Amino acid sequence: MSNPKRNNRIFRWVVVITIWTFFLAVLLGLAAQYSLSEIESLSIALLVLLVVVSLGVVFDLIGTAAAAADIAPLNAKAARRVAGAKRGVYLVQNAEKVSNFCNDVAGDISGVISGTLAAIIVIRLVVNLPYPQAELHLSILLTAIVAAITVGGKAVGKAIAIHRSTEVILFVGMIITQFEKPFKLIKKERPRN
Repeated sequence: MSNPKRNNRIFRWVVVITIWTFFLAVLLGLAAQYSLSEIESLSIALLVLLVVVSLGVVFDLIGTAAAAADIAPLNAKAARRVAGAKRGVYLVQNAEKVSNFCNDVAGDISGVISGTLAAIIVIRLVVNLPYPQAELHLSILLTAIVAAITVGGKAVGKAIAIHRSTEVILFVGMIITQFEKPFKLIKKERPRN
């Protein structure tokens, strides 16, 4: 038997994450294209491409770690007030959503943006090359390089995420906790009516 309340929550999550993905992809795609159009140096453009691919790999690692982590050690660390453990427990309790966001949303957006950046870099390169097949050969080569780095990076990330899931989630929990601190101070300073 299906649970209508649970099905509604899942449906809402699917709608929300789909809408967020659309707007996030548009925003990041525009930002990447704009920043690349302003960059004259080919080495910096390639560095931007590498950063985008690396972000996809890191988010894939986090999503896999959230799905693979055992909550018991994180609960024990949270009971001892280890920094980041409370957020780590939250990530593991919501592993389905964390994994969906990190592996699918961030990973797919990274893939699309890295493909777009690679195409822009190829177009810049072929302008200066004399032979007519340059665009075809360079686009195949750069696409293959980006794909190889992405897949190889994700393979390493998945191995780390599966064998060190508690450490990864604890580290991510510490980062989230650090980012939350300024917002907690703002909340405390707000006058109460």
